[in-house]
Amino acid sequence: MDILTVKALHIIFVVSWFAGLFYIVRLFIYHTEAQNRPEIEKEILSNQFEIMESRLWWIITTPAMILTLLFGFWMIAMNHEYYLSQPWMHLKLTFVALLLFYHFKCQFIILALKKKTFKWTSNKLRIWNEVATLALVAIVFLVTLKDSLNWIKGTIGFFAVAIALMILIKMYKRIRLKKGTDV
Repeated sequence: MDILTVKALHIIFVVSWFAGLFYIVRLFIYHTEAQNRPEIEKEILSNQFEIMESRLWWIITTPAMILTLLFGFWMIAMNHEYYLSQPWMHLKLTFVALLLFYHFKCQFIILALKKKTFKWTSNKLRIWNEVATLALVAIVFLVTLKDSLNWIKGTIGFFAVAIALMILIKMYKRIRLKKGTDV
């Protein structure tokens, strides 16, 4: 298989992995908020969210993560002299390691919710959901700009995105409180 085919497959599974990571935390939010519903509704919703979380995690997200890593490391192996000598790749791999931590932390949340243990509020989960967004932004900019990346502008931009996300979460929370809704 040539490197462009491996790269294409890597990108396809990165997109799938991130789709799963973004959606799983939304399910956690809805699952957590369902605990404030009347008992019958809470039980029905919780059972449905457990099924959805399990299927998303084990059928889509985790296999996509494994295939992302497989094709990513395959691509590095095909041209390791180049990739392993690049500072941007070292930083990208650091973000990938953080993303793996994020992935497995989400898996612990799934297991806790299945045991009816709700340690995270829906607002904390909304903030947690943005961690994957920040990782995605950082990785895409690193891979796209490579050596032309101005580290000062990149760092400022990274934190600007983080601050903007936090402001949007706060605004959304205020809107929800004014409307008196859980959505």
